[in-house]
Amino acid sequence: MRKYSMLLLSLMLLAAVLAACSGNGATEDNPGGEAAGPDDGSQSKITIKIHYPLPDQKEARAQEDDKIKRFTEMYPNVTIVKDDWQYNVNEIGIKMASNEAPTFYNTFATEAQMLVEHGWVADISELYNSWEYKDEMNSLLQSQFIVDGKVYGITQNGYVTSTVINKGLLDEKQIPLPDMDWTWDDMYNTAKGAADPKKGISGIAPMGKGNEAGWNWTNFLFEAGGEIQEIENGKYTAIFNSEAGVKALDFYKKLRWEANAIPQDWALGWSDAINAFQQGRTAMVIAGASDIIDSALNQGGLKPENVIAYPMPAYEKGGKHIGILGGNYLVINPNATKEEQEMAFRYITFDYFTDKGLEALEANIQERKSNGKYYVPAPLNYFSDDSEYAQKLNAIYDKYDNVYRYDERMLSLIDGKPEAQYGTQDYYGVMANVVQESFSKEGTDSKSQLDEAAKTVQTRFFDKIEAP
Repeated sequence: MRKYSMLLLSLMLLAAVLAACSGNGATEDNPGGEAAGPDDGSQSKITIKIHYPLPDQKEARAQEDDKIKRFTEMYPNVTIVKDDWQYNVNEIGIKMASNEAPTFYNTFATEAQMLVEHGWVADISELYNSWEYKDEMNSLLQSQFIVDGKVYGITQNGYVTSTVINKGLLDEKQIPLPDMDWTWDDMYNTAKGAADPKKGISGIAPMGKGNEAGWNWTNFLFEAGGEIQEIENGKYTAIFNSEAGVKALDFYKKLRWEANAIPQDWALGWSDAINAFQQGRTAMVIAGASDIIDSALNQGGLKPENVIAYPMPAYEKGGKHIGILGGNYLVINPNATKEEQEMAFRYITFDYFTDKGLEALEANIQERKSNGKYYVPAPLNYFSDDSEYAQKLNAIYDKYDNVYRYDERMLSLIDGKPEAQYGTQDYYGVMANVVQESFSKEGTDSKSQLDEAAKTVQTRFFDKIEAP
């Protein structure tokens, strides 16, 4: 019995040693044998449903498919399910209630507080704070999803709302390009001169349908020195019905009724306005510059030299070129398990600050070049502009003539201003009605319109905000 016991003990020790050796992850692909236990998600079977580009975004889908392939090679225990649902403020509650939301999904800078208050986004502070690259992130962008000191999202890229001009349409009417340091008067004169209503061409196409109508207009509110809300002793008060608000709304009316510079069919949503620009039906449009330019170059066939990104115009000479600071973020579903949340975080940040990420980007640029397409980077990146990674990225851009480059003066003039902290989309929706009324009825009184809108926003939304 004793010999048998010793043999059994020896076998058990040998098994333990073998288990330890096999558990250190030493393989041909991982000769270093770095630990790969349950904590790093490498053993348990995990399924995550990821945010996936829309069907018409073929280049983006190809890039994401390559990322999926590389990720699952490193984590063969993970099954990736693609979900091309795009965030919609009117759908997220239903998605969460029915447990149909992806493991992580895209959203905007405006949504942080609302998503946190509803419990529709996971607190990823522990994952983020233990991440080795957290100090190299673009702090301006990342701060938009830090609420009460806790991290709720990862920035993908950002923008300061800009104006993009179709130089070709200006050339046709012998209108000189305005200076980058331009004003409302310069925008007005350029829009008026470029407009050709008989040909169906507008000088500028401000968005007039949906929340984006309020979003577009708010840039002018900020430029005139106005604010959406003020906060005192935990109470939120609508203050956009100010002198600055009146100036901004009056300027919209001048473009519509005096200059006849906006589209006759002015009820344009975001995609409508972008499409109008790419089709050469408007000389100017307001949005994130990269979205407009990518569409114009790769779908509209416009040439880079005719698609010029500008900062938003200053209210008057010497003023700031304020545009709404926004961005695209990925947030994690709080209903996901801890393991799923960790793997989602790993997937989101898989290519961040890596040579593989640069290689994938360069491959994407090369593929676009072979297909006669342009690569249009976002003006603001997830990483700090003075980081070593930024230098590596710019070195890649310099190698290719199909990478769109922004005017350095434009980049130096843009001045981003974050949106209101609470109720932003609700406010945009109410202001959309004001914009629509201003475009459809001549002679409306701006102060009265804004007073009524502020009353609506206050009673329906801001008064219901509970003090922190």
